[in-house]
Amino acid sequence: MTDAEISGAGPEGQPPPGGADADERVVQLEAKLAQATAEAGKLRDEWLRAKAETENVRRRGQEDVTKAHRFGLESFSSALLPVKDSLDAALAVENASLDSFKEGVEITSKQLTGVFEKFSIRAIDPIGQKFDPHQHQAIGQVESDAEPNTVVSVLQKGYLLHDRVLRPALVMVSKA
Repeated sequence: MTDAEISGAGPEGQPPPGGADADERVVQLEAKLAQATAEAGKLRDEWLRAKAETENVRRRGQEDVTKAHRFGLESFSSALLPVKDSLDAALAVENASLDSFKEGVEITSKQLTGVFEKFSIRAIDPIGQKFDPHQHQAIGQVESDAEPNTVVSVLQKGYLLHDRVLRPALVMVSKA
């Protein structure tokens, strides 16, 4: 290759044909490159901001779940405090008669029932119903006039939280 070919000059040292057009084309391409580089920088910045925002939302969500686990029972616990206070007050009375003691226990039981209602805790009352292993735990079978596998007595109440069994009812069922 000759020096003229390397420098881009045409034969006999003349500029290549279309030199002004080529220079203008280079300027246009450089402008487009600068514009594309600026756009890429802008999009990268937007992506980094979106990534940071997503990370912040994820972190806040994890914190909310952690707080819900730690303090989810706060409302229930606060509702139980008056029941505990009533029990303590009943135990603190020195010369309580049997009637006043019974009345205090009944009031405390009503308070506890109110807390249960507020938080959708319901007793399972299966007497006369068919035995349901999802809600009942059979302790034994007894002779009865009732249809076989029917609950005839409840030894310990069961409880539901909404529709989930907290504790199955301990029951006796009729023999087949």
